[in-house]
Amino acid sequence: MFEDRNDAGTQLAKKLTKFKEENVVVLAIPRGGLPVGAQVAKSLQAHLDVVLTKKIGYPTNKEYAIGAVSLESIVLTNAMRIEKSYIDQETARIRKTLRDRYNQYYKHQSPVNLKNKTIIIVDDGVATGNTLLATIELVYKQKPSKIIIAIPVAPASAIYKISNTENVDEVICILIPDNFRAVGQFYKNFEQVTDQEAIQILEKTNSKKTLEL
Repeated sequence: MFEDRNDAGTQLAKKLTKFKEENVVVLAIPRGGLPVGAQVAKSLQAHLDVVLTKKIGYPTNKEYAIGAVSLESIVLTNAMRIEKSYIDQETARIRKTLRDRYNQYYKHQSPVNLKNKTIIIVDDGVATGNTLLATIELVYKQKPSKIIIAIPVAPASAIYKISNTENVDEVICILIPDNFRAVGQFYKNFEQVTDQEAIQILEKTNSKKTLEL
């Protein structure tokens, strides 16, 4: 069990010390990934940024990801026999949400260029891994030198799926439980992180890094 996301991030950071000398950017998946990513970024003295992507859900089961959308591109992973009109409609809807989130998160800073950098993608946990797979593809298009996935908890099936993805260099996970129902069952405190809290974490972490430099 993790006390909370900060505790999970602190434990995860200990597993990532070998990357400290590399040119690292920690990419957190909003919103729950921000407290975890902040601890990792502090430990590695790395820049913290966010992955602004959102999954496209299956028409009759929105929780089942058939792909993911960013502001610039789209990746479909399980979209066979899905009508193009549905995908176009969902893409437009999701991009509106992402534009709103972009304006919130980047009010006082700009996204980091990921090219030729070691990218550590962090979240508070993974259930199926489907959304993360599509996010990895979108990050890969920005030509980083390396993509590392770092998560506190995930089932073995998700770890297997992510580990066997062509563009992932390494997967680091603390807990791989047999009895996995949901990410939140492995946290004593798993309260929802608001956009405002996530933005504050992002700005505070990067302002501290700037002062240290």
